[in-house]
Parts: sequence; C-alpha cells; structure tokens
Amino acid sequence: MSETLTQAAPLLTAKDFATDQEVRWCPGCGDYSILAQVQKVMPGIGIPKENIVIISGIGCSSRFPYYMNTYGMHSIHGRATAIASGLKAARPELSVWIVSGDGDSLSIGGNHTIHLLRRNFDVNMLVFNNQIYGLTKGQYSPTSEVHKVTKSTPFGSIDHPFNPLALAMGADASFIARSMDRDPKHLQSMLTRSYQHKGSSFLEIYQNCNIFNDGAFEIFTEKGTKQEETLFLEQGKPLIFGANQNKGIKIDGLKPVVVELGNGVSADDLWIHDEKDFYKAQILIRLFDDPTKPDGHFPRPFGVFFETDRPCYEDIMSLQIEETIASKGKGDLDKLLRGKEVWEIM
Repeated sequence: MSETLTQAAPLLTAKDFATDQEVRWCPGCGDYSILAQVQKVMPGIGIPKENIVIISGIGCSSRFPYYMNTYGMHSIHGRATAIASGLKAARPELSVWIVSGDGDSLSIGGNHTIHLLRRNFDVNMLVFNNQIYGLTKGQYSPTSEVHKVTKSTPFGSIDHPFNPLALAMGADASFIARSMDRDPKHLQSMLTRSYQHKGSSFLEIYQNCNIFNDGAFEIFTEKGTKQEETLFLEQGKPLIFGANQNKGIKIDGLKPVVVELGNGVSADDLWIHDEKDFYKAQILIRLFDDPTKPDGHFPRPFGVFFETDRPCYEDIMSLQIEETIASKGKGDLDKLLRGKEVWEIM
C-alpha cells in the first residue's frame, strides 16, 4: 500500500516578491518605501504569487508591476480601475491590487475610480498622492494646493483640490484609509487591513516626490513636527495626539474641537473612534479642510476612517448568472443579439 505525501508550500519572504528588474525611480523617491512595504506584507496574506495581480495605469507609481514578482499589467492612463474590474469579474478568486497616482486615479481616471468604489469589487486600490505630476515633469495635479506654482501654473494654481478620501466617501467606498511612505510599520498595517477587507478598499498613501514636490508632507513625517501634526486613528480609542500625548479632540455638537488634557478634561471626555460610524467618518475626513480651524489647529488623521460590509459586485453577478441558468437554461446568443427590435430595410 503506497502513501502519497503532500509537500507543504514553501514559506515566502519579501525577496520572493522582488523581480530582477532595475528599479527606475529617482533616488530618494517615496515609491521605494511603498514597494518595500508591499513586498513585506505579501508573504503574510498567504496567497500564492500566481494568484496575485498588480494592475497600474500611467505615472511614476505605475511602474510597480515590473518590480513585483506576481502577475501584473502596466495598463492605460486612468483605466487601471476599469481593467481590474473586468479581471475580478472574470477571475474572482484572484487577489487584485490597483496601483495608481493622484493624477492617474483622480484626473483622467476619476470617473473609473468612483464607479469601481460604488460597485464594490473586492480589490485593493493604492493611491500614491504626491500632489504633483511627477512622470511628466512637475505639473500641478488634482490634489495640488491652491496657489501651487508649477510648470503648468507659473502664477499659482487657482483650482480647488480634491480631498481623495472625501471623494471615496462620496462614491460609497466600503473601506477608506490613509497612511504615508515614511512610516513603514503603519503602512504595513494599513496594507494588511486593506487586504483583509471584503470589498473595494481605498488606501491613500502620502508619497514624497523629492524632485518636483519635495517636502510636501514633511510636517507629518519629520520627528520635530510629526507628533503634533498627526492623529493616528485606533478603533475604540480616544483621539489623542501631541508630543506628550496631552491633546485630544472632542465633539462639541457637530463640531470637532481640540482640547488640552488635564484641568478637568480626561480621555473619557474625548471622541472615541468608531470605524463603523458613517457620519463621524465624514467629519474626520474633512478635519483639515476647515479654513477657519475653530478652537485650534487640527492634526492630520491617519488610519482607517471607515469600514462597512456591503455585497461585492462579482459575487452578485455570479449569483445572478447561476439563478438565470437555473430558471431559464443557457441563453441563445443569436436570439439575444437580435432581440425584439428587428426590422427589414427595403
């Protein structure tokens, strides 16, 4: 009697997800850190490399598929989301990751982005936001601040910039989060959370372009300012920040206010973060947009803003096909194409 031995799949490491391609980003670019964190996270999700697909559009970030030892596609400007949607519909068992920049996903690809999110395909969308067009040499982007002087706005941009997370919220994304290139541990955590979510995950990543927009997010990444200027969201915990963890945010009616802890104010008085709270998520997402900044200067939130459960498009589509075949049998393509509107040209 013979026995068949099943050999366990080899444990993967970050190196297994690296390719032999020369990484062709500018030295010092934030994309290097993001690539490293994605490669570190991939072994932990427990999916074979051949079942992972990286799809990108056009831009500096869109070279990502060349550097990931998985299946991938460097696609069309702004259309990575559309291609990923088709792939997920046809091959729902695959783990699909979209890599895009603020220009690629919010300008020419803005329409495709909102429809991906509202349909809720189970894919992971990583938006590298450097507030500039890097690949085309430094024009302003949809997220560039007002008065931004660039090659295409020599007298300063007069456009009102997008808030990417507010756009995602308006499109009914089921998972919305933010991280940054210069906080590796936090970025790894957000990548893992994005993967774990069943549905479209939208992760904005602040990414430094040291050639055309160097230091755009320095206030949130440098040791001297980071603790005062960032607010890391943790489920079920109060919103506390500051170099001495002595500041917090509470809700005064519907308005967030910054308070000092002590003198009768404790952590119990503060806003407790709840990722499932649809209404408070909208306040958090726009926390830094209020030009009046009432009651103090607001820090920039990082973490998971909102997560909800919603049926995925590919699951509903598969169910619809199964039910139709069960009730009506397989369709007749010729009959479908002819339809009811048939006429003769004399």
